[in-house]
Amino acid sequence: MQEIRVVIVDDDPLVRSALSHFVSRAPEITVVAQAEDGLEALTTVEREKPDVVMMDVQMPEMNGIEATAAIAERWPDVRILAVTTLDGSDTVLPMLSAGASGYLLKDSSAEEIVTGVREVFAGASSLSPRIASMLIRHVRSTTPAAAAETLEPLTEREEEVLQCLAKGMSNAEIAKALIVSEGTVKAHLGRMMSKWHLRDRVQILVTAAHAGLVTFR
Repeated sequence: MQEIRVVIVDDDPLVRSALSHFVSRAPEITVVAQAEDGLEALTTVEREKPDVVMMDVQMPEMNGIEATAAIAERWPDVRILAVTTLDGSDTVLPMLSAGASGYLLKDSSAEEIVTGVREVFAGASSLSPRIASMLIRHVRSTTPAAAAETLEPLTEREEEVLQCLAKGMSNAEIAKALIVSEGTVKAHLGRMMSKWHLRDRVQILVTAAHAGLVTFR
């Protein structure tokens, strides 16, 4: 079982302690450090090189959105899981666009939090249909369109997987819709990430939205 090294970033020490307690129950997850704001998160990530950062949104000095963008740019292999009390589009969508691979609320169960860490570590994070549509709309309305021609073209099957992804479908749901195995879906997603030099499903959707390859519903 591969170890998952985690850094927890939150300005509330009680929340940091609780999250550390929750995720440390999983045998493969090790909390290597904690930070109380975005600026400290940057120095901590540089020092510890974790696999996953659990990131709050509202914090002093530097908020979670700014810190997520900085980490995604400097250390693209580090996965970021937002864990916050905020669930509005004005926080969910900027966090995902900044580079977060998943988004959980602090009232999630311990099992859901552990699952979230495992999913973003594996690059298998999924979005609900509502969040997927909101994300596409946000990207299309707030950033200049990119030329689709600059992206390596997808195969017909990869295009089908992309359209399913835009509907907020999980790997299992995509597999059922396309009548293939879940492993085949993961392989297609992996090739798409490789072609476009991306790290997870959320970034596939953001990139496709930039290029006008998917539209909001």
